[in-house]
Amino acid sequence: MSTDNTPQEDTRMSLADLAKLKADAAAAPAPVAEAAPDAASADGVAEVAAAPAAPVVQVEAMPLRPQIIDKFGRAYATGRRKDAVARVWIKPGTGKIVVNGRDQSIYFARPTLRLVINQPFDVAERREQYDVIATVTGGGLSGQAGAVKHGIAQALTRYEPALRGTVKSAGFLTRDSRAVERKKYGKAKARRSFQFSKR
Repeated sequence: MSTDNTPQEDTRMSLADLAKLKADAAAAPAPVAEAAPDAASADGVAEVAAAPAAPVVQVEAMPLRPQIIDKFGRAYATGRRKDAVARVWIKPGTGKIVVNGRDQSIYFARPTLRLVINQPFDVAERREQYDVIATVTGGGLSGQAGAVKHGIAQALTRYEPALRGTVKSAGFLTRDSRAVERKKYGKAKARRSFQFSKR
């Protein structure tokens, strides 16, 4: 290790240096904007603006994602919920939703499940503007409805990228990761204990 005794330049600033910088800035003449020739007061003397306006900084909006559609004019997405997986295609239409070859009112007989499916359209204010064709496998009806909803939300943002912020803020683009908790040994279910017997 070599020891170099050459003095190095001190770049630290003291309070005196700071005061000197402030004094220099105050002594510098402020830029004066020239008055327009037609701007005159009642006395006929041209008014001079005190200081120029601050420059306006424009923030660029996030660039939109490209529209992703197939040769048939449909947007495709996959939706998942619990053990269900849904393949969803949407295209402009009259609001007809077909799940596994059957109408939504037949496949999802419970009104709450149909309400779940239509949530992305309601948030984006696109109800009855798109036709949906979905094939869904696995899980029960509740999981399948959630999977179709997730697929519709994803496909809607691919067809209309401008809706992504609205649908995302409602939380429909996020896959719901909640699932059934596994059973543990020594327990009847995930947390349920066997019935206790004192004797």
